[in-house]
Amino acid sequence: MSKVGSAIQLQNMPVLKTAAAASSSSLRKYHNNPQNEESTGLLADPDIDEEEDLVVFEHEQEQPPPPPPSHRSRKKDKSRTIHFQRKTGSFPANIIRNQKYNIFTFLPIVLYEQFKFFFNLYFLLVALSQFIPALKIGFILTYIGPLAFVLFVTMGKEAYDDYKRNLRDREANSARYLIVDSPSSSYSPRKKSSQQYTSLPSDEEQGLASFMTRSVPSSSLQVGDLVILQKDQRVPADLVLLRTTDESGTCFIRTDQLDGETDWKLRVAIPETQKIASTGEGGLAQKEIASLDAEIYADAPTKDIHAFIGTFTLNSTIPHSASTANFRSQEEGSSNVPLNPIPPKVLPLSVENVLWANTVLASGNAIGMVIYTGPETRAVMNTSSPENKVGLLEIEINRLAKILCAVTFALSLVLVALNGFRGEWYVYVLRFLILFSSIIPISLRVNLDMGKTVYGHHIMNDPEIPNTIVRTSTLPEELGRIEYLLSDKTGTLTQNEMEMKKLHMGTMSFGFDTMDEVARQLAVAFGGDSQQAHRKTGSLSTGMQLATAAAGGRGRRDMSSRVRDVVLSLALCHNVTPVTNDDGSVTYQAASPDEVAIVQWTSSIGLTLTYRDRTTIELSTPTGQTLSFEILDIFPFTSESKRMGIIVRDKSTGDVLFLQKGADVVMSKIVLRNDWLEEETGNMAREGLRTLVMARKRLPLPQYEAYKSAYAKASISVQDRNEKMQAVVAEYLEKELELLGLTGVEDKLQDDVKSTLELLRNAGIRIWMLTGDKIETARCIAISTKLVARNQYIHEVAKLKTSDEVRDQLEFLQEKLDCCLVIDGESLQLCLNLFKNEFISIATKLSAVVACRCSPTQKADVARLIRSHTKKRVCCIGDGGNDVSMIQAADVGVGIVGKEGKQASLAADFSVTQFSFLTKLLLWHGRNSYRRSAKLAQFVIHRGLIISVMQAVFSAIFYFAPIALYQGYLMAGYATVYTMAPVFSLVLDRDVNEDLALLYPELYKELTKGRALSYKTFFQWLMISVYQGAAIMIVSLVLFENEFLHIVSISFTALVLNELIMVALEITTWHVYMVVAEIVTLLLYAVSMIFLPEYFDLAFVVTVPFVWKVAVIVAISAVPLWIIKLIRSRFAPAASAKLL
Repeated sequence: MSKVGSAIQLQNMPVLKTAAAASSSSLRKYHNNPQNEESTGLLADPDIDEEEDLVVFEHEQEQPPPPPPSHRSRKKDKSRTIHFQRKTGSFPANIIRNQKYNIFTFLPIVLYEQFKFFFNLYFLLVALSQFIPALKIGFILTYIGPLAFVLFVTMGKEAYDDYKRNLRDREANSARYLIVDSPSSSYSPRKKSSQQYTSLPSDEEQGLASFMTRSVPSSSLQVGDLVILQKDQRVPADLVLLRTTDESGTCFIRTDQLDGETDWKLRVAIPETQKIASTGEGGLAQKEIASLDAEIYADAPTKDIHAFIGTFTLNSTIPHSASTANFRSQEEGSSNVPLNPIPPKVLPLSVENVLWANTVLASGNAIGMVIYTGPETRAVMNTSSPENKVGLLEIEINRLAKILCAVTFALSLVLVALNGFRGEWYVYVLRFLILFSSIIPISLRVNLDMGKTVYGHHIMNDPEIPNTIVRTSTLPEELGRIEYLLSDKTGTLTQNEMEMKKLHMGTMSFGFDTMDEVARQLAVAFGGDSQQAHRKTGSLSTGMQLATAAAGGRGRRDMSSRVRDVVLSLALCHNVTPVTNDDGSVTYQAASPDEVAIVQWTSSIGLTLTYRDRTTIELSTPTGQTLSFEILDIFPFTSESKRMGIIVRDKSTGDVLFLQKGADVVMSKIVLRNDWLEEETGNMAREGLRTLVMARKRLPLPQYEAYKSAYAKASISVQDRNEKMQAVVAEYLEKELELLGLTGVEDKLQDDVKSTLELLRNAGIRIWMLTGDKIETARCIAISTKLVARNQYIHEVAKLKTSDEVRDQLEFLQEKLDCCLVIDGESLQLCLNLFKNEFISIATKLSAVVACRCSPTQKADVARLIRSHTKKRVCCIGDGGNDVSMIQAADVGVGIVGKEGKQASLAADFSVTQFSFLTKLLLWHGRNSYRRSAKLAQFVIHRGLIISVMQAVFSAIFYFAPIALYQGYLMAGYATVYTMAPVFSLVLDRDVNEDLALLYPELYKELTKGRALSYKTFFQWLMISVYQGAAIMIVSLVLFENEFLHIVSISFTALVLNELIMVALEITTWHVYMVVAEIVTLLLYAVSMIFLPEYFDLAFVVTVPFVWKVAVIVAISAVPLWIIKLIRSRFAPAASAKLL
């Protein structure tokens, strides 16, 4: 609000009128030049004095905005000048599109995503080879069926997900908004010379009737449209705020889906359009605004949601008519149209005057002009497109598949070479490749995908983490390998609910339990002063009067006056506005939640904020009296100043006070010398409280007038304006302030946040906090959440400007890797731009990192950078629309359903309802999912390898002929009914119970090293497969040399029994399903022998020699492995086994 106030002051200064007068002649020149219709004459006119031009435009930036581009430079420069009465230029459609595919790209992209993996491509080639007669082996269905099943399931899931995205897009695009429709022949003084108008309004009844409102879908909005917004309506595009129903021209917006902060933000309408009188209903003067001869210049769209550069130019007054006479500025005070042309009035526009898309109008109704649409809006520019996420386990299995393929090719070549490359040897090589294709089993994909479904079911049905949703079913194993956790702050670690906990006044300290004593002292102070003031002056008490000590000394009266001074100052020094809701209740709104907490606290103890606009504050005392103060100046809080100040005048006494509150690091140099501030600030900070130092200074009238004059002079300076203004404040105001007190505000944490972060840290996960909040706030939360260990050094890096400063900071951090780094967004960007590799190399070694003032894009960039640099798994968790980019950029994205809506939850891979659920999700479900999938994958590979080794031995004995050992139903049944259920039952195995997994998070750290599935374990299983395959085949041939015709039934029976025993050996904790799977599979195999007489001779199978010889074969293949496992469990047990 102070910025608006300063803008209005600037506007009314004589120097601006001088600038406007200086430009009137050049403006007339511009009006007569038809070539300049698409550019703003005032901005582009070289005749305007440079110094005066800068004074007109400077608002928050030091340089004036660049001139708007002509059509020739439109492609390069996307800045635009938007006229109120006609639309020019071509801009993107205002369409939201989050879909990944369309009807033409769906099939190619999905197939590419599947077959870019060697694993799937290999099976496609094997399946296609079966259509060549010379290469055909067994049933074609056994090759094509599993691959087709996997593809159809994947394509179905992708199609369904994209359909749901399409529905959400259509819902957003079809939301309807009211726009003001201009008549087909708009009145425009600039076109008067070149066009004839027959519908120029002049009658009171018809003057503005041609401007109608109509409802259009959000997707039809264009740059230049005047949009009418209702309370609680989503802003559909980036708008400049022209008018609100609030007389002060202000409104509040909710920006939680843009910057993640739940506090309402104040926005201010352009003063010139706000003070236009309205003739219609609703108080928005939409028809009057639509007929203005004005234009808005907007700079090229950027990602920065905290900055906007633009101007509003009012070229002339409204045409003379009865219905439009009230359009004129109230300052003119005349009912006649001036004879001379009115010079254009130019006002600077800042981010205060803009409503960004995806924010929500929280109070009143408003009208705004669309300046950016679709992909040019800040919301879309800060959202990255979703990536197709692939789990690390799949990548590792893909690597193993390449090794297995090389083994298969080498084996095929060796067998053909041993046969002397006779005949069509290349055909034999291909046939051997197909015979050995079971080395890379397609059933592995089917088993893993089914396993993921089971893991997802376990997660969503866990009663301890209710309402958890698995949105990406392909990533549950990734939860078991997280090494970096990037978390949002507001709404994720904290509830964003502030509460005043402590007030310290040097000799007095009040805690949360003793606030009723503060209320009592306050009541005594105001009650006593009121009576005393009546006796002396006959007037009401004002709250500005200093209580004097009673005759009895300092005592209770002095104590109550000190309480009143600090409470009154806290009730005045803020930017909080009371808002009356529809139900009559009053809520407080401000840009900072801790300010709201303090004002709510002053209200709870008796001093209530009842009214606030840009010039007045009214308070209600414990005795029911009303204190009224005039706001003379406001100095808003910035991350650089770390303090907020206000100058107020008591309307009843005329006393002027300068009140200031801020961080102790800056306030300690401003206040009078004291011996308690530093110590008490440290105590509160250790408790995780956000501290603010409150101070004040009385300003005698001459001193205030001197300040006012110097400040006005500094505010119109062309060079170094901000520095000069700050110097005036420092010289006249910020000296020897009276220290009133120290407040401690607690930001309530989410449930169990401290214990969750401690568990995750013990599990070896490095935690980063990325927030859009201030450094001071983030630092307090880092301490209160125990993200920073007790007595750990916190290193702050802020406002870095040069490469030398960055290098110095990096060198310091290199020597102190045990500290916690707190860095602001500006410095972070500089580090990434200049020393990306060095910075990320050092930062990833730190125990904790807190990045403040981060834009959504920066959050996503940090996540990608950690992933690419460390090659480790990164999990991002957030709860707002500003976290979507970060969530999508992570290996695993977790969204929290909370106060900020469901945008993060819908974009995430996993959705939870609170941060503490992360413990169970990672340390239990994630750990189990990864362990089970790793074991399942290796066992399925072993199952394929063992049968391929047997095939190789068989071919070698039979003169290297590429003839299948097992054909038809045996091959189809081996990977399905004979082994699938027992093998798949491994997805229910667990090495420790849930309590132990959460009690010893170090078990999770062991798993992140990737030892469950590595080249070492792979080659161990390879050697087991070679041994068992060779043992079964060779022993079968030795024991059954006289019954050689029965070699198939003998070896296959031994193979199936061996696999069932191997599954039993791998199980750590038995589940009832596992027992059932083993028994049922064995019975199914026995029964199937009856129905497959071409493979099994029942007369031979039921004999005693068959039974004992098969038992010997199985013993030779399985018993040695059981002995090895027994020895290993005794002398080198797993970490989990030591806890059992």
